[in-house]
Amino acid sequence: MRHTAGVPAAAMLVAVLLAGGCAGSAAAPPRASGTPTGAAPVTASRPPGPAGTPSPSGPFNGTDIAWLQLAVAMHERVLPLLDLVPERTTDPAVRRLATRIRETHRADLERCRRLLDRSGAPKTNPHEGHDMPGMVTAAQLTALGSASEAEFRRLFGQYLRAHLAQSVRVAGAEQRSGADPDTTSLAGAIARTGTGYLTQLDRLPD
Repeated sequence: MRHTAGVPAAAMLVAVLLAGGCAGSAAAPPRASGTPTGAAPVTASRPPGPAGTPSPSGPFNGTDIAWLQLAVAMHERVLPLLDLVPERTTDPAVRRLATRIRETHRADLERCRRLLDRSGAPKTNPHEGHDMPGMVTAAQLTALGSASEAEFRRLFGQYLRAHLAQSVRVAGAEQRSGADPDTTSLAGAIARTGTGYLTQLDRLPD
């Protein structure tokens, strides 16, 4: 199930993340690759400070908080995709991989939420309603609901690849510019597991 076109560049998203903000698009739905046709910046109710500046709550900087908020949003979006697998395909390899990724993502999501609580960041989701690179969209889930099994496997691989590749990309940005050791450590773990899952995804039969 190798995707030869490659993941579209997300340099703008990474630049905005490093500035302590986020990007999103509420207008046009994303292309099949999971990347929106256009992304406009949005602002959280209490935006974090610039990268490298400690927050009043402790060692967290703007990059830590922006990445945690983005990771939570991305994980919450991909879990419904993974939950569809047992009922939509009988392929044992796809089902095993989806189960492993779902378990890892649920654990990572809880760690992200705990770190956000410790950071003192707002509990609101600044990415609510925005389809960003790597996020599984409502339209994609709807399309999967009526797809044949073969088409489901193809689209599942495509959407999951976009999610994993973008997760690895922004986790790398957090590793380079984050301040909180626990958050950068989590980013490293997500980058490693995401890279491993991408390799496993490549090995699935078409």
